Amino acid sequence: MIFEVWAPKATAVEVDVLGGRRPMTSGERGWWRTEVPEAAHGTRYGYVLDGDGPYPDPRSRRQPEGVFGPSAVYDHGHYTWSDHEWTGRDLRGSVIYELHVGTFTQAGTFEAAVEKLEHLVELSVDFVEVMPVAPVPGGRNWGYDGVDLYAVNETYGGPDGLKSFVDACHRMGIGVLLDVVYNHLGPSGNFLHPFGPYFSGFDGSYWGEAVNLDGPGSDEVRRYFIENALQWLRDFHLDGLRLDAVHALHDKRASHLLAELAEEVDALACSVGRPLSLIAESDLNDPRMVRSLDAGGLGMTAQWDDDVHHALHAAVSGEAHGYYGDFADLSALVKVLTSGVLHDGGYSSFRERSHGRSYAGVPGHRLVAFLQNHDQIGNRPLGDRLPMPALKLGAGLLLTSPFTPMLFMGEEWGARTPFLFFSDHVEQELRDGEGGRRQREFDGFGYVWDAPDPSDEETFQQSKLDWDELKEEEHWSLLCWYRDLIALRKALPELSDPRLDRVRIDADPAGNWLVMWRGSLCVVVNFSEESVTLPIHVGAVLLASDEPVRAGQDGLRLPGQAMVICHPTT
Repeated sequence: MIFEVWAPKATAVEVDVLGGRRPMTSGERGWWRTEVPEAAHGTRYGYVLDGDGPYPDPRSRRQPEGVFGPSAVYDHGHYTWSDHEWTGRDLRGSVIYELHVGTFTQAGTFEAAVEKLEHLVELSVDFVEVMPVAPVPGGRNWGYDGVDLYAVNETYGGPDGLKSFVDACHRMGIGVLLDVVYNHLGPSGNFLHPFGPYFSGFDGSYWGEAVNLDGPGSDEVRRYFIENALQWLRDFHLDGLRLDAVHALHDKRASHLLAELAEEVDALACSVGRPLSLIAESDLNDPRMVRSLDAGGLGMTAQWDDDVHHALHAAVSGEAHGYYGDFADLSALVKVLTSGVLHDGGYSSFRERSHGRSYAGVPGHRLVAFLQNHDQIGNRPLGDRLPMPALKLGAGLLLTSPFTPMLFMGEEWGARTPFLFFSDHVEQELRDGEGGRRQREFDGFGYVWDAPDPSDEETFQQSKLDWDELKEEEHWSLLCWYRDLIALRKALPELSDPRLDRVRIDADPAGNWLVMWRGSLCVVVNFSEESVTLPIHVGAVLLASDEPVRAGQDGLRLPGQAMVICHPTT
């Protein structure tokens, strides 16, 4: 077994393994190396730098005793895959389902999640997007406090558990995306500092110190993250990555980290013979994010589109606080459904400045849209979800839109369980301060912040899905609505057509109704509580959220808070 570690400032490095410390030899560019023939799969080890340590391996593939324990040798060849016939999935035309392993089931493991895959097959989703799985302090976390980025949380099942989950998804025809965090590391259990200049020395975001992508020593730091991404796609057979908060990546180099990553992933896709997707979460509203490398873009396959969420949420909920203020009028929804974003260079009242650029020419499949996600639920003080009437209308528009739709776990049946923010820091100072930190983070968002204690285990337990809700008629009915919408989207090409310039909309902000034309199809939504009659003569109703929908000589009469997808007559 060969042990290698990058520690450019150290004068002596040892590997602590098999009951003793063994000196390592310094090589080029700050890399240290030694061979320990008797070490094998499962052997515990750590590194000692100038007498300090042992520390976990910065590229540890396994942390069997958690973030404060030793690393363990992990040989990818010990797992036997069964997905040899898997050829991958293209993001275009797909539906994504986001889940958190720890709360998707009561057991909170990959093994338990596999038992629920039949539900996702029947829902007809194409990808699952798994929230971060890197090791975290304690036993519960959203995953964005991860450290040891090459390893997998043992609480969920470790690296073999993730592989088994991916294997099972592929057998059932579902691709797997993994949420990864490269803009910061967790505040606890992060032992990268002694090894080298992994961080830039300034606060890159609210969540922590910025990683060093463009300063001295940053060549190896960049390789650390790029090789991490390639590991997930190559060694864990993942089909793509969701890159958290890329606007917090501080990189002033001529070639941005994301562009380098896109180039490497494109090369890997050619090698493995299947499509590999990179989806960026970006707050910039900059179309260069999803433009190809040869067109001067950053080469991301797609990006999350918060503007679509905000417009849908405002329309179905009536909320207008914080960043929803700019989206309160129905005209905002009209614009995002036809242009992709609301803020395309105009003024953002929440930011108190102009924001964004036009997405003209960008196909809708490059914009991942959602009615709910982990942030938009979990960053509310009570982690509350939308009620069923709002879900019906919002899902109806989302799943007939030109974008790549994404659902959040439990949304499809109107789960009543909240998705709260939770963590389990070991240090008492971090535990005691977590609630206050969250309150400061969302100051100005328009909430009265009265949230449960993130460190309380009950906060985590409350966030677990209650699958027994599916036994209740109202939840089962909503699930059928989601299934029918996805089936209709897959059956009718007009509904998945990504060309934004072919979406036509008629709307009445005062009457609170909207008509979206998708080719020869008509999607009619009445957001108000009052019935409305529209001058649309219906030839055939394909799907309706409520009865009765009446088609008469005066046109289509739609009840309050209802929608219909139909073929109109000429």
